Amino acid sequence: MASETDQLDQLVAAVQASARYRAVAEPLIRSLGERELAKRRGLKEAIKATKNKLHQVAGAYIEEPRYDAWLAEMCGAWAPTDDAAPAESEQRRRAALRQVMARHASTRERLPILDQFYAQTLASIGPIRSVLDIACGLNPLALRWAPLANEVTYTAYDIYGDMMAFLGGYFALEASHGRTGLRGQAETRDMISSPPERHADLALLLKAIPCLEQVEKTAGERLLRAIRADHLLVSFPVHSLGGRSKGMAASYEARFHDLMAQTGIGTGAEVTRFAFATELAFLISR
Repeated sequence: MASETDQLDQLVAAVQASARYRAVAEPLIRSLGERELAKRRGLKEAIKATKNKLHQVAGAYIEEPRYDAWLAEMCGAWAPTDDAAPAESEQRRRAALRQVMARHASTRERLPILDQFYAQTLASIGPIRSVLDIACGLNPLALRWAPLANEVTYTAYDIYGDMMAFLGGYFALEASHGRTGLRGQAETRDMISSPPERHADLALLLKAIPCLEQVEKTAGERLLRAIRADHLLVSFPVHSLGGRSKGMAASYEARFHDLMAQTGIGTGAEVTRFAFATELAFLISR
């Protein structure tokens, strides 16, 4: 009979053999797999349950990724043209970014409010010289909409290694075409077991807490305690992926206030609420 360690290794190998999950951070697969092995009747059932959990946490949100093609499309939009005015070039690049952001459910939901979202939520703070984008998805592609300083360090974290490589390519594209002050980096990381240690002016935790708490009920509380930032922008969805609200806004607002009470991070801080058509956000300034 295989030992628990052998079974866990077999589970990790089986999950990584799936094209959909081979790029997921291994520590997260191991953490989920260990829990499922303890609950399930056998290895096969635990593998299936681990994949289902990964789908709930992240897989359901992104279409089949074509990162090389998307980056090539963006490179085309960034290529200089002799007769294009700066405003026209900016419009072309933003259109290309919107097209890629539409491939991920979280950023797709934000597209109708994107022109207002960062302008309103971050209007009271600045200059923003460093950003942590936690469980980021494709959100770093929206940095052109955020009121960031010219010299800014932007660090993105998510569980998909291929997505982080793509975002690294995007950061390099931006830095080489005018945003020379951008120092962007993208890191594959399981944020629950290994939250970021560095300090930043702003941390973004956008629609991430509900997903992380599907992995571990205390994940939101633990992460909020660990984040080191002067300002923290936390948001929640107001509709399900299927488009139903089901009282989600009220439920998540209550969850946010529970987290503030549990962690104490709102004590002595200014907390501002922003209600958008597709998202509920809170800016915590401390």
